[in-house]
Amino acid sequence: MANHTLLLLSQDNAEYQALLKQAYLPGLTILAPEGEADIRAALAKADILLGEPARLRARLNEAKALKWAQSTYAGVDVLLRGDCRQDYLLTNIRGIFGPLVSEYVFGHLLALTRHLRHYKAQQRLHNWQPIPYESIHGKTMLIMGTGSIGQHIAHTAKHFGMTVLGISRSGREAAGFDNTYQLPALNNVLSRADVVVSVMPSTPQTRGLFNAARFEHFKPGTIFFNVGRGDAVDEGALIQALRHGNIGAAVLDVFASEPLPVASPLWDMPNVVITPHNSGYSFPAQIVTRFSRNYLKYTSGKTMEGLVDFNLGY
Repeated sequence: MANHTLLLLSQDNAEYQALLKQAYLPGLTILAPEGEADIRAALAKADILLGEPARLRARLNEAKALKWAQSTYAGVDVLLRGDCRQDYLLTNIRGIFGPLVSEYVFGHLLALTRHLRHYKAQQRLHNWQPIPYESIHGKTMLIMGTGSIGQHIAHTAKHFGMTVLGISRSGREAAGFDNTYQLPALNNVLSRADVVVSVMPSTPQTRGLFNAARFEHFKPGTIFFNVGRGDAVDEGALIQALRHGNIGAAVLDVFASEPLPVASPLWDMPNVVITPHNSGYSFPAQIVTRFSRNYLKYTSGKTMEGLVDFNLGY
């Protein structure tokens, strides 16, 4: 077996190095230098990189021997821009976030529909005051994106007795969905949804998808989740829709600019929940398991998991 050199470019280098040393990865030398000079020396000989997309992007031009890069995130938007080199294999870790993002969506959905925040405030005041609520059983959820994350959310929704609709590029049937549609059908489908969850990647077709005209098609009072990509939403239009009732509440984990600027009106809106892009955390142990499988596939000439198509954008 040929020898390969892996350079770690992660905020969690020490943890990755320890985990990788325990894995069976024949022929692999693992480098995790800290000093700038040592990092540059490693870049000259490393044919494999592992790290967060932004850290990988910053080093792409120096990685003269690069053949394959393993992202520690599912989203690799910064590596798909036209000014980035694309003469190497890129893999992400899609396929492991379904349970985490589903927990996030239903944790917040139940907190909103069962008024948990209001009861906590009443508890502080020693106030016994029931608040009317509706069950999510029988409600309709529209999931934008029917891949592994969307399918896991869909299965969870079915456990709660919800009708689940999906939008995808192909419109093909997907596990857990009652019906799936292509993007041109979106406006018609939106009028049926009580909950809309966007888990879409960033592509030319999805950027700015949720604009002022789109929000006009939402059922009044809809609960909107964005756990996909921030650039799918026109935040100014979203603010207006939240103020005027087209959207009853929004749970937002991703934004056009991150961190969300402190001056954004979204911070202070009572019907908005903001989280710091953590609905699906990349746990190093899971990533090392994926990398290890991919390394064995890579060295034996087999197709790796999570291979990104630079043309499609995911």
